[in-house]
Amino acid sequence: MPGPDRSRSGTGAVMNWNDLWAAFALFLVLEGLMPFLNPGALKRTLLQLTQLDDRTMRVAGLASMIAGVVLLYVVRNLG
Repeated sequence: MPGPDRSRSGTGAVMNWNDLWAAFALFLVLEGLMPFLNPGALKRTLLQLTQLDDRTMRVAGLASMIAGVVLLYVVRNLG
């Protein structure tokens, strides 16, 4: 007799670990594109980012997270 399904959350959704690993792999591929294709531009961009104040960085990070959550919702529920 199998044990309880520990991959279920309180909402009844099943956690698919393969999707999580695929998303992480895609993240690594996308993160590696700029250093591979144009390392000089990436260095210049990172130097410019050091000049931004903390509030601006936080707002940009929050906007990025919100965009990611909205896109994930659209892909998972409407796509």
